[in-house]
Amino acid sequence: MNLPIAGAQPIIIFGAALRPDGCPTPALLGRIRSALAYGATRNVFYIVTGGVPRHGRTEASVMAELLIQAGLPPQRIIQETRASDTFDSIVACSHILKQSGVGGVTPVAVVTSPYHAPRCLLLLRLAGWHAHMVPFIPMPHYAATLRTRLRHFTHEILAIPWDALLVLLWRIVPR
Repeated sequence: MNLPIAGAQPIIIFGAALRPDGCPTPALLGRIRSALAYGATRNVFYIVTGGVPRHGRTEASVMAELLIQAGLPPQRIIQETRASDTFDSIVACSHILKQSGVGGVTPVAVVTSPYHAPRCLLLLRLAGWHAHMVPFIPMPHYAATLRTRLRHFTHEILAIPWDALLVLLWRIVPR
């Protein structure tokens, strides 16, 4: 694991499902675009999280490739390639932050799609991090269908209480 540059602010970029051929979706590209815009004028390091493989590639590895193609040095990127869902990402990124020497009062920037933002913020805050959202910059000429938006909304409404309970239990039960 790359250790961050001293004093750098962490940016966690949550993964989004890859296409069956392993290529990024517009949602994932928007997340990368947003993270790059936010980090352009700041001293930051990036944690890319997502371990669901498609065509031999994980979300995290695809995001790391995109960040490097955009000109970021690899030592500013930490890949978390094992998490299979949002809760797993929260736990794994919490461990990475602690190993990197990031304290609970250090601001942690969060990059994800708008529908996913409330859950990510809540879970990171319940895990003890001072998290804040990075403005999302969608890809031009892409708009999710009503069906997709309803599916995302329903999924998040059902997942928020369950994942919140899991994070609280994870913090309470000794590891």
